[in-house]
Amino acid sequence: MKNPLEYIENYPERTKQIIGINYEQWSALVEIAKIEEERLRLAHEKQKIRINKKGGGRPKKLTLEEEICLCVFYLRHLPTFEILGLQFSVSKTEANDTFNYWIKILRKILPSSLIEGARKDREELAVVKEMLAEYELIVDSWEQPRERPEDNQVQKEYYSGKKKQHTFKGQVITLPSGKDLVDVEVGKQGKTSDISIFREQQKKFNIEQKFTGDKGYQGGINIKIPQKKPRGKELTDLQKEVNKEISSERIYVEHVIRLIKIFRAAKERFRMKGNKYEEVILTICGLVRLRLGTLILAV
Repeated sequence: MKNPLEYIENYPERTKQIIGINYEQWSALVEIAKIEEERLRLAHEKQKIRINKKGGGRPKKLTLEEEICLCVFYLRHLPTFEILGLQFSVSKTEANDTFNYWIKILRKILPSSLIEGARKDREELAVVKEMLAEYELIVDSWEQPRERPEDNQVQKEYYSGKKKQHTFKGQVITLPSGKDLVDVEVGKQGKTSDISIFREQQKKFNIEQKFTGDKGYQGGINIKIPQKKPRGKELTDLQKEVNKEISSERIYVEHVIRLIKIFRAAKERFRMKGNKYEEVILTICGLVRLRLGTLILAV
């Protein structure tokens, strides 16, 4: 069985099909991830009370590049850890440990949205909000199946009447034409309405910020939505034309959600514990921004 990293190195033009980003983006990600990993490792070494001699213990089977590839490959294809281990010639336990080690590092270096990337600097965040006020942002939500919770009360909270199963709910706000992810909320209970998530998300923006959404956001402030057909009546030609125009604007956020779901860990039933969901999905959103070219990783 061919190692995925070996395949990427032999056929760099197929990198996007294998891990969801192109070869240049992959190379930049590896360099930044290695720098961050070394920084964290050195910080850990300073606090560590060493018993064994430095460099002791069992040598690693995988290079750092292979470990990073294992993590991204899992997000892209969602194999079992047994199969993932076979792909990289390690045990399923080592595959699991490697994934959980690198997902934390990737989450750290891949901000999931424009708002998240700027929020560490108050002045920068204020500038970003002011810039965003010039646009009419697009909002939409999606649901992902999750394992059925054991607790009966939690089951009720995560049961989606729309999907007829237990789900996590996420919502994304994008720039016009889907050029970047402006803000992302994930891991909400399946029964939560779109408008409830939106009202909380809206607090992150300037009060005059305009949005465009679907009919699920009826009752929202500063949001443009299609007109619903009155009971027993028909929409006028003008109303139909307006609805068509709104749909043509909204289609771009659906394209972005489709890109998120290219990573199967964000599409198929989420098999990990619920407390890992936010970390995994927000990392995927960061990878989507990298794929779109709006997140530039520089050494």
